[in-house]
Amino acid sequence: MKNSKIPFFFGDKPIFGLDIGPSSLKVMQIEQINNQKKIIGYGFTSFDRSVINDGVVVDAEKIAEAAAKLFKTELIGDITTRRVAIAIPAYRTFTRSISLPNLKSKEINEAVRLEAEQYVNVPMDQLYLDYEIIRQTSDEIDVFIVAVPKDIVDSYLRLAEILGLETVLIEPTLSSSGRLFSLDPQSDIATVIIDFGSRSADISIFDKHVLVTGTVQAGGEIFTNAIKEKLNVTLAEAGLIKTKYGLQLSKKQSEIKAALEPILAEVIKEINRMNRYYEERYGNSRPIGQIITLGGGANMPGLSDYLTNSIRLPVRHTDPWHFISFKGLQPPSDADKPMYATVAGLALANPKETF
Repeated sequence: MKNSKIPFFFGDKPIFGLDIGPSSLKVMQIEQINNQKKIIGYGFTSFDRSVINDGVVVDAEKIAEAAAKLFKTELIGDITTRRVAIAIPAYRTFTRSISLPNLKSKEINEAVRLEAEQYVNVPMDQLYLDYEIIRQTSDEIDVFIVAVPKDIVDSYLRLAEILGLETVLIEPTLSSSGRLFSLDPQSDIATVIIDFGSRSADISIFDKHVLVTGTVQAGGEIFTNAIKEKLNVTLAEAGLIKTKYGLQLSKKQSEIKAALEPILAEVIKEINRMNRYYEERYGNSRPIGQIITLGGGANMPGLSDYLTNSIRLPVRHTDPWHFISFKGLQPPSDADKPMYATVAGLALANPKETF
């Protein structure tokens, strides 16, 4: 990130992605040759939830132990580089797109800082601030701003240092999701992307770049716990009900809908808010044409149909693995593939990127 101590990419040396969740860690390296994308190594491990507090790694040694074991004995394939790209949870980042007149680089930096001071309710000396120019005309530029708490970034850098890794990119999970979605043949349509993680749904509007973002507490674990409480079953039973029946037609459909509708109502409310903002800011020249779901929480049966009927836009669960090969490696199960969405987006980063 600009104006920080985080180093940038240089050259074309390979990188791998590292996605740190609330209680899990995923890694992946992708080899890209002549537009062919092949996974050469990936893996997953878990750790105690107590070692991360609100996105901050509070016990780097514990995660490092789990990561070291993953690298040593649990990888599928191989990670051939120590250069790493890391994702920051979207709910701990502050993002905003703004329009500015064409300015010099130094003037853009100052304008971005002034804008961030207005909308970020955190002292600027506690944040790393970065931006990307996403559109430019003869008269103005559109800038996408990202601000991240220093304590989160610094804790990730400490973890990487313990592991002997060189951190070359840190970005919000939403940026990783957008990069992964860009492989989709229909990514040229203005799109709402919903990345359902374990505890949150990270939502973005993507039109060649991420333009608008939001986050709602609506992930896979949230769904499971809601079913557990409403149907008065064990957590394991709730997980089975969610994955087997979900929102599709079944004897339990009305009970499951009653459990999940309050959560999904918040997702729908946030999408409608973001859509209004997008239309006000960018007009109707490129209306949103579809909604894409990603992530482990998006596997629930009937979810796409429910959202389609509620929002009146076509919703589909994209499968990015059509565009990335596991050739020569044992792929994860279909149920596990979605949890690698963010780390795959990280692994696809161009080594020359600086955002």
